[in-house]
Order: sequence, then C-alpha cells, then structure tokens
Amino acid sequence: MRVLLVALALAFAIPAPGQGPPTQREIEESLTCQCGCGLTVHACNHIQCGSGEPIKKEIGERLGRGESKEQILAAFTEKFGEKILSSPTMQGFNQLAWIMPFAVVLLAGTILAVVIRRRSHATATVLTPAAAGPTPASDALRARLARELDDLERES
Repeated sequence: MRVLLVALALAFAIPAPGQGPPTQREIEESLTCQCGCGLTVHACNHIQCGSGEPIKKEIGERLGRGESKEQILAAFTEKFGEKILSSPTMQGFNQLAWIMPFAVVLLAGTILAVVIRRRSHATATVLTPAAAGPTPASDALRARLARELDDLERES
C-alpha cells in the first residue's frame, strides 16, 4: 500500500508532456525530414543532411526567440505544407487517417462476431434433429449393423 502511495505521489509530481517550454527534440520529432528518408528530423540518419540540419538550426533559433511549439510547427507547415508534420492534423480530410483504423477494426470485429454466431447456430441446428431421437433411416442402419454383427459372430 505504501508503494502505491509513493508511486501516485511521483506520478502527480512529474509534469505531463506539453507543460513547460518545448524541447528541441520534441519539435524535431514532430517534423518529417524533407530529404526523402521518411524519418523525423531528429531521427534522420543522413550525415550532413541538406534538409534536416537547416531545420534543426531553425528550430534552435526559434526556441531561442521564445516561440512556442505550436508557433514553430505552424511556421514550418506554412513553409513546407502539411507533409512536414510527422502525424496528420485532426482537421478536414486528415480525420480519416485517425478514424479509419479504428473503424476498420470495429467493422472486422462485427463481421467476425456475426459469422461466428451464424455458424454456431447452423451447427446447433444440424445437431439438434439427430439428438431429438432415432429416425427411420437410423433404425434401418441399426438393424443392418445388428445382422452383420450376428453374421460375423456365426462365422467365427
């Protein structure tokens, strides 16, 4: 119990991300390098990248002037377009990029549940008549089985 209380106290004592001034790395991770590597500006592994290095320098200058993360990202978006953002904004057509994965998983789960339910009902329907009692065909088969077993016993 004491450990839980200490953990809760530490959780509330640590500031949440986004509070306080933004860090250079935080902004670099929010921007995609324009050299074509597909990585963030921070993660770009090209030595002396012609795109990443100037962006890093500009981020440092803007942070030095006291600009907020939102202002810096807005400036880069204005300069390069939305393609520079490492994650799509939650506006307009980009909402589909956020909503579609969840919608597809929900739809697939619903279809799977319906298919499983239908198959389980079909299996129950197929098994129910046989469990209800013997049919004339099964009586004939049982009589034939009994005759053949009798014949087999007489031969041995």
